Amino acid sequence: MSDRISARVVPEQALEVLSQLEVSKLMDANEGEIYETFRRCSLAVLNTGSQTDSTKEVLELFREFSIRVIEQERGIKLDIAHAPSSAFVDEKMIVGIQEHLFSVLRDIVYINNELKENREIDFNASQGITNAVFHIVRNAGLLKSNAQAKLVVCWGGHSINEVEYDYTKEVGYQLGLRGLDICTGCGPGAMKGPMKGAAIAHAKQRHRGHYIGITEPGIIAAESPNPIVNKLVIMPDIEKRLEAFVRVGHGVVVFPGGVGTAEEILYVLGILLNPKNVSIPFPLIFTGPQSSAAYFEQIDAFIRATLGEEARRLYEIIINDPALVAQKMRSHMQVVQNYRRSTQDAYYFNWVLNIEKESQVPFKPTHENMAALNLSKAQSAYDLAINLRKAFSGIVDGNVKEHGIRAIEEKGPYEISGDPSIMQPLAQLLESFVAQKRMKIPTREYIPCYRLV
Repeated sequence: MSDRISARVVPEQALEVLSQLEVSKLMDANEGEIYETFRRCSLAVLNTGSQTDSTKEVLELFREFSIRVIEQERGIKLDIAHAPSSAFVDEKMIVGIQEHLFSVLRDIVYINNELKENREIDFNASQGITNAVFHIVRNAGLLKSNAQAKLVVCWGGHSINEVEYDYTKEVGYQLGLRGLDICTGCGPGAMKGPMKGAAIAHAKQRHRGHYIGITEPGIIAAESPNPIVNKLVIMPDIEKRLEAFVRVGHGVVVFPGGVGTAEEILYVLGILLNPKNVSIPFPLIFTGPQSSAAYFEQIDAFIRATLGEEARRLYEIIINDPALVAQKMRSHMQVVQNYRRSTQDAYYFNWVLNIEKESQVPFKPTHENMAALNLSKAQSAYDLAINLRKAFSGIVDGNVKEHGIRAIEEKGPYEISGDPSIMQPLAQLLESFVAQKRMKIPTREYIPCYRLV
């Protein structure tokens, strides 16, 4: 059997009817950016199970892959050529992958042909960006008006060891037994494990589980959606993705990971350090097996050294006790629900949480922008968390995203500088990630995409 397959597929259920203009924008060579985004995201979905986390490698391996939207009187079809054979069984596309493929089409069309044309949404204003996030997740069917507070966001690395992966499954299982649903970044590793564990628990409890995956075009090829995801959403960029996590989720569990996980931690700490959010309950638990205790000690030490005790009070660390994690999160869910009721905030979308524009506007990790980051103690812990998040975002870019990989090849590693009191713990943390093989899936020796000055 060939490792490439060509096929035509139709949606299992009704999909929004596409206009001729929308189809032409997707397929017209003159509208290359929209089509290329659609093509890359589609390839990532079809490449589920890949053992590489390099977007550049995936695109080069499947450079002949193409996908066309064919409009018909009764709807649409997708004409696919040179797709990964792993997406098919007996030359028929796996249903879950087929659903993900049309989720990509739905989000790309909606964002580029409706949302950006909506004059009521101002992408230059903080509230306008939040409204955009709301519209995208609502269009994807994530929001249920009568829902309770029970969606747990799980963060962690795609490159974790077997013991850590099994632990994420057990935590997911314990969460699922207590009727909690799971939202992750949709990829492998710590993004797949909690969903897998929860799926078994939900089956036992006869609970129809929600397994939400939130991603964005720059990262999806490096973290192809895992097959358990039954609601896939493609956000426009990493900042909208992060905001979607904290707006739709009711609490966060963090498993071991690398720089992407550190970016997520700093993002949520930056929000919770905002004085405007001091009274808003937002449970945040770091957890892993006994073998990962040193990892969280390193993360904890880094946060204490850079952001101080004020940030340390915003999370708790639980080692090797999945049931306790689930019990505490279930208890926190009731607190969150009571608060939402008292403030008349929606259970399904956290409107009350204040997210400043600095955390919403995409950070472009060019060599110049990375070198210009303000990593100084002469600013609030809140502002420092925002800038540290950008530093980690740039390293993610250089590790796995095509743009960053090519920039590093052309200009060398990003240079990051700052106060010694910040750079020393940062260096120790990054060195530990490299030593523990948390930077990338370990197919070869890791070459740093950064240099600390």
